[in-house]
Amino acid sequence: MVNVGEPAPDFVAKDENNQEVSLSQFRGKNVLLAFFPFAFSPVCTEEHKCFMDDFSAFVNLGIQILGISVDSHWVQNAFKKSLNINHPLLSDFSKEISRKYGILRKEGFAERAYFLIDKDGIIRYKHIMETPGTKLDDSEILEAVKANL
Repeated sequence: MVNVGEPAPDFVAKDENNQEVSLSQFRGKNVLLAFFPFAFSPVCTEEHKCFMDDFSAFVNLGIQILGISVDSHWVQNAFKKSLNINHPLLSDFSKEISRKYGILRKEGFAERAYFLIDKDGIIRYKHIMETPGTKLDDSEILEAVKANL
């Protein structure tokens, strides 16, 4: 598992529009990787609604949110449209990204986890949900962002 203070593993994934996106293309920006188990599941849906409610607060802090799940880009596209999500949703269909970050569950999907990566590509904060079916409140994530950048 990756730790705070270490370089964030780079990756390439398809976004909801089937376009390749790499973490390295965001170098120079602060990035919040928001891993979620499944699009359209109740908790994940609420989680992304919260991100949308607080989207301007993340933007004002200079944070680029990247949502990541093992769903296909087709599912990510439908999920994004259904909630009018502003941030990119990346498909980790191969589960490679979840493996790199050490959060792939034995069941084949990622833990709900958050990694804050600074402009230099260093992990400044991580939080992995220990209880399945729960999410971290966005206010806690915003406070962590403020404290760690």
